[in-house]
Order: sequence, then structure tokens, then C-alpha cells
Amino acid sequence: MGAGMNLTLSQIAAAVGGRLIGPDAPVTGPVVTDSRQAAEGSLFVAVHGERTDGHAHLGSALSLGAVGAIVSDPGAARAGLGIDRGGAVGSAAVQPGTGAASTTEDTTGDTTEELPLGLVLVEDTVTALGALARTHLAGLRRAAADRGERLTVVAMTGSVGKTTTKDLTRQLLAASGPTVAPRASFNNEIGLPLTVLEADERTRYLVLEMGASGPGHIAYLTDIAPLDAAGVLMIGHAHMGGFGSIEGVAAAKAEIVAGLLPGGTAILNADDARAAAMADLAPGRVLTFSAQGNPADLRAENIALDEAARAGFDLHLPGLDGPQRVRLCVAGAHNVANALAAAGLALAAGLDPGIIAERLGTASIESPHRMDVSELSGDLLLIDDSYNANIDSMTAALAALPALAGSRRRVVVVSEMLELGESSAADHARTGELAAQAGAAMLIGIGSTQEALEAARARGVEVVGFDDAATAISQIDALLADGDAVLVKGSNGSGAWRLADHLKEVRPR
Repeated sequence: MGAGMNLTLSQIAAAVGGRLIGPDAPVTGPVVTDSRQAAEGSLFVAVHGERTDGHAHLGSALSLGAVGAIVSDPGAARAGLGIDRGGAVGSAAVQPGTGAASTTEDTTGDTTEELPLGLVLVEDTVTALGALARTHLAGLRRAAADRGERLTVVAMTGSVGKTTTKDLTRQLLAASGPTVAPRASFNNEIGLPLTVLEADERTRYLVLEMGASGPGHIAYLTDIAPLDAAGVLMIGHAHMGGFGSIEGVAAAKAEIVAGLLPGGTAILNADDARAAAMADLAPGRVLTFSAQGNPADLRAENIALDEAARAGFDLHLPGLDGPQRVRLCVAGAHNVANALAAAGLALAAGLDPGIIAERLGTASIESPHRMDVSELSGDLLLIDDSYNANIDSMTAALAALPALAGSRRRVVVVSEMLELGESSAADHARTGELAAQAGAAMLIGIGSTQEALEAARARGVEVVGFDDAATAISQIDALLADGDAVLVKGSNGSGAWRLADHLKEVRPR
């Protein structure tokens, strides 16, 4: 959040349906869920996560300058602040279904006025975070309109390519005005509101990434941040366990188009029939894009890869006098579609077509572990695409390997792809086949990758399997030789990214 939220804790309590106990104060710093990121004047949101309960870190947030916190467990809040049972917080109970809280004094007679910071007591802190972001964005839009200006909100979704498209879109827009976009993949019910809360009265463009692991997730996000423009990339096999079928994935992704404001623009992948079919849901203009030569508003033709697997192509863009040759800075032919989607979002946001074409050639991937190509010591080429993995992104990464590796020996490291549902065995076997087709001399598996290893071994590839990332890291140096090209690809939860980081540390450039 910029310093422009300009709400007091009591106003925040009203916005999120909570109740303030303790001192009121203006929030002038960032809104954070990580106490280590707290700063002077900040608001800490205590989220109960898988690894830790944010309530336990209230004291840390206070020490760094937080003036308030959103909490749901008064007892845990008391403990986190180091206040014993006889201290100032008092007993509190959230009234079921209301999001409001009632408070009473402790039997000692101590009152809530003795609290070192204000606590906004709610039923669910994540829901409250979303409500706060919704209120903040609506206020920024009203203020911009009062000034005769506009805050434009754009977002993208898809099974692959979201974060790369977000990075490219941010750079296209940022040169035209103050722009806020997510760090890494802040695309869920916590990350998206935090991104919204970083916007302030100066922000002209807000770029959001919307992910989903089940139905209704994107609809929840668009309710927080209704969109001026929405891009839909490939409808693939990510998180299949949460959707049940590819049709379920498509229905969930379509929620982003339904979340457009009246007159908003949908940017749809004409190369994906399920994405293209969402045109019927659009409340306004539809822009289509194609990297495969299909009829579309935005098209890439005559695609050619250079020695670093960077795509050059003739860009057809509405508003240009004719096609313009563009060469991307990012590796992989699959990024042509991401670049077209970013161009469509920028066009919908009002940028000049000529400026879009010019900036596309300089935009890069800013988020870590996405087709990050590095020359390490010993002439080792590392292709780090280890942030996430499903069969679609695995296919794209392996398709880029031959051009990137050239004559080098090719080593592929893959981890178990998570949340694939019933397609898991077949998708892992397909990964082994694709590795062999990409010319891998060795396939290294992390976690449950037996199907991949067996499929690759059957095609003459040397295979090695490890139970976890830590074991793989302890052995990887002995398996590699100077001059190798190493592709690391895996789901974030598998820890494959740790192996990529290890190689960068032990083989500094």
C-alpha cells in the first residue's frame, strides 16, 4: 500500500465489518501479512497459515512500527503481544455470521485502552483483507474520477503464462504512468488484496494476476477488483484436482470475463477454443490474439527463434499501419502468446499501438524462476523455470530446450507436478517422453516422478530419482559436467527452485 490509503483503524473496522478494541490511529504505512515487512504506521493482518499463525507475530509487527492489526483470535493476539491472561486485551467473541465482535473486560478490571496497538477483531482475517482492498480500490477510483482522471485495472488468468504476461504488461504500462503490479505470483485471496492495497492516489494502472485452484476463486477476486480489461491465456491442466475436468478449468477461468466492468474489454486466446468461447460473456469489446496464424485482432506471423531461443515475429496490432517486426527479450516460442496478451491488455488500457510495439521488444521477465537463462561458471547453462509446473508449461519449457542448449549435453531436472488429479500418471509419463524428444541425455526426478523416469529410460535416457529436493541438491554437483545445459522445471511446493538456486550459488558467474 502506498501512503495514500488514509484510513483510521476505526474506519477500517467499519469497512471490514469488525470491531476496534484498543487505541484508534491512522494507518500511514503498508498493509502486510508478514510481520517482518511491517513498518512505521503499518497495519498487520494476522493470517492463520499452514506453517504459522500470524497472531503469534503481533509483537514483532509492533516492534517495527505497526499501529494496528486485524485479528480473529483475541487469546492468540494477547499471547503474541506478550500480554498475560490478566492483561489488557480482555475476552472477546466474534458473533457468528456477522463478522463483528463483542468485548468484555477481564476479571482484573483492566480495560482495552491499555493495548499497545489497535486490534480490529473480525471473524476471518483473510475475508477482512479482501473487504479492505475492495473499499480502498473503490475509493481510489472515485477520487480519480473526481479529478477527471482514471485508474485502469487490468488482469490476466490462465493455466500457464500468467506471471510472465503480468511482467510484460507491467512494463508496457509503467512507461506511460505510475503502475502497481504483484510481486512474484501474488494471485490469490491474500496476494491480490495486498497488491491492490499498494496502489495510491498516484496510481494510473493497476495490473493484477488471478489464479484459481477451484470454482469461485476468480469470481471472489474480481469482486474485490472489478476489471477494465481481462486477458485469458491457455486453458490447460493446472490444478486439475480442484476442478475435476478441463471443462471445469475453463468455467473457473471464465469468471474473469464475467468480472469485467460494464463496457470492459476481454482479451482472448484465439488459439484456444475454450478461451475464445468466452467472447459471449464479455460485456464490451473483445480482442483476440493468435501466435499460431489463426484469424485474430492481434497476430504474430513469420516467427523465428534466434540462437538464444528468443522469438522474432511480424506483429499485427489494431491501429498499426502494417505489421511491425518485433524481437522479444524473453526465451521460448511460447512467450509469443504471452507477449500478444500483454499487448492486448495495454491496448485496452489506452496505450498507443506504435508505443506498444516498440516496448514489447524491451520488456523482460521480472519474476524469479521463469525461463531464467544463466551462464554459470564451468560454461554451465542453467535454464531455471522452476517456479511452477503442469503438463502445458512442461511441454513449453522442453520445447525451448534444444534451441537454448545447442550442442551441449542436455540434463533435465523435473519434480513431481502437484494437484493434477486423475491425469497425474499420464502427465508424468508424457514428461519423460518429452524430455527424450528434447534430446535429454539425463533426466533427474525429484519426488514421485517414477512414470516420467520410466518413460524416459524406455527411450534411452539415463535417469536418476531422488525422494526430495534436499537429497537432489546434495547429489546434483556430481551428476553435472562443465558445458552442460540444465533445465530445472518443477512445482513450487516440490522445492525444485532450491536446486536452481543452489547451482547459482556454487557456480557463480
